[in-house]
Amino acid sequence: MKLYNTLSGKIEPFVPLEEGKVKMYTCGPTVYHYAHIGNLRNYIMEDILEKTLRYIGYEVTRVMNITDVGHLSSDADTGEDKMLKGAKREHKTVLEIADLYTKAFFQDCEKLNIKYPDIVSPATSHIADYIKMIETLLAKGYAYESQGNIYFDTSKLDDYYQLTNHQEDDLVVGARAGVEYDDSKRNQADFVLWFTKSKFDDQELKWDSPWGIGYPGWHIECSCISMCHLGETLDIHCGGVDNIFPHHTNEIAQSEAYLGHKWCNYWVHNEHLNIASGKMSKSTGEFITVATLEEKGFDPLSYRFFCLGSHYRKQLLFHYESLESAAKAYQKLKQRVRGLLLDSSGEVDSKIVFQYDRQFQEALMDDLNTANACTVLYDVLKLDCNNATKLDLIRKFDSVLSLSLLETVEVDKNLEQYILEQIAKRQEAKEQKDFATADRIRSELLKQGIVLRDTRVGTTYEIEEK
Repeated sequence: MKLYNTLSGKIEPFVPLEEGKVKMYTCGPTVYHYAHIGNLRNYIMEDILEKTLRYIGYEVTRVMNITDVGHLSSDADTGEDKMLKGAKREHKTVLEIADLYTKAFFQDCEKLNIKYPDIVSPATSHIADYIKMIETLLAKGYAYESQGNIYFDTSKLDDYYQLTNHQEDDLVVGARAGVEYDDSKRNQADFVLWFTKSKFDDQELKWDSPWGIGYPGWHIECSCISMCHLGETLDIHCGGVDNIFPHHTNEIAQSEAYLGHKWCNYWVHNEHLNIASGKMSKSTGEFITVATLEEKGFDPLSYRFFCLGSHYRKQLLFHYESLESAAKAYQKLKQRVRGLLLDSSGEVDSKIVFQYDRQFQEALMDDLNTANACTVLYDVLKLDCNNATKLDLIRKFDSVLSLSLLETVEVDKNLEQYILEQIAKRQEAKEQKDFATADRIRSELLKQGIVLRDTRVGTTYEIEEK
């Protein structure tokens, strides 16, 4: 298995800390609004990664947080809490908003065949863990108190920017969008671990702490939730490229300062889904949800199929015309598989299965090349072998691709019998060199939406959607 590691800036062989086991952490949603399909592209990638690791034999434990407090609207230390923003927008409490959008998020994941993580943990359930980490960072000299807040002191680190190409000057006010001066900080790169008096005038969720009543900063939650469930080391940490800085940069800083050793070996980041005007964003109001796709008549799995056609590290441009093309290709793919299901007799050819299963694995093990993995799937459909062999491979592949290709199909037995009888009659006509009759049978079936395909091992058929 090879993965692009943001930490090293190159594709590396994947070697877990413990043989045969993988500890994987993925940043979860901030549940103040519906997830848009750009957010969900990231979770599709993480789902493929997890399922690939399982497919090639690893035992995976995947943990994901739910951000229900502490995430400010700038992704740094400025702006209002996103959860409070959602509560004000909908005239609900923060907890009501969190419950509503957490459920909505997982409903969307279910529609996209995204596996539920092994452990899902809301940020609000780890307050004691945050306090413990902050106390340790203060004691070790990596944090300080200023004007009611507890800050992490980035000047104590020699490699604060190890995950990025940032330089210290990038955080000078005015040098980069979103950087605001904060006279509470010793260094403008410092970030908040715990807020008290300065930010929570309207904050609903707040807790007692050694530094006063307040609430945690956004960045600390992922470090603590990961350590709580996965221990002091981590194999893979995933997220979108927008998480690299400052969120993941700050996670590394506080985690390694707290632990005193390297925390995570592989950082895997998914690129943006863009629309014509740029990055899809809730803040601009330009976002499309799974519900939007359904209202327009799209099967959500058409969107999953659309995403699999592009590499996760490439920006993907979304428009409805491209989704329409993907939807048609996906439906045609399902029709071809349905044709196989109607006649799945024969013995599975283990040599063919080994050959193409290996090709499929090699595509995914090459930094999750889902487009090549799908090509292997299409190659299998073209094989001159019996349907049982094809279906065995498709069943294996779909455990990773998760396109519901082998969903239970209601087979009309009378129709199946009729088609098989016509195929037999056509074959008899061909053997008697009565090609006019053979062509007539093919044409009559085609008018009924039944496509015959002659292969080296016999005639198969597909039923087109009406």
